[in-house]
Amino acid sequence: MMAKKNHETLHASCVAIQEAGVMLSGPSGAGKSDLALRLMDRGAILISDDYVELHNDDNRIVLNAPAKIAGKIEVRSLGIFDCKHVSNVPLKLQVILKSKTERFPLDSQIETIMNMAIPTITLNPSESSAPIKVEMALNRLLQTRRGE
Repeated sequence: MMAKKNHETLHASCVAIQEAGVMLSGPSGAGKSDLALRLMDRGAILISDDYVELHNDDNRIVLNAPAKIAGKIEVRSLGIFDCKHVSNVPLKLQVILKSKTERFPLDSQIETIMNMAIPTITLNPSESSAPIKVEMALNRLLQTRRGE
């Protein structure tokens, strides 16, 4: 039997939308901070930029910023900015950032993180509709969960 991890740090940016954590994953330069900024412009609140701490809290993953970078976001070509942020937000959706995505994904759109199944979507962060797509996916997920 595999032991559950209680703590992990990942290279990702995270925001809270409707008190639900959205983790933006991708390599350096993929657009994580930029998409986080655009989501924040639409009402999301920063959890963490660039790195995030994941904690297993009673069989759910909660997201926090490492202490050194809490409340800070990097704005490419402008520098580091202070901003409002929140902590201990449950992870509800992972967004993997890629420049090429499938029109109709055939996979189950679930990824295992810390031995838990996390709903996952893949988006091109440079599309102007990317923030709206994140919100739509999260709203569908939250509505489905309420209906269970």
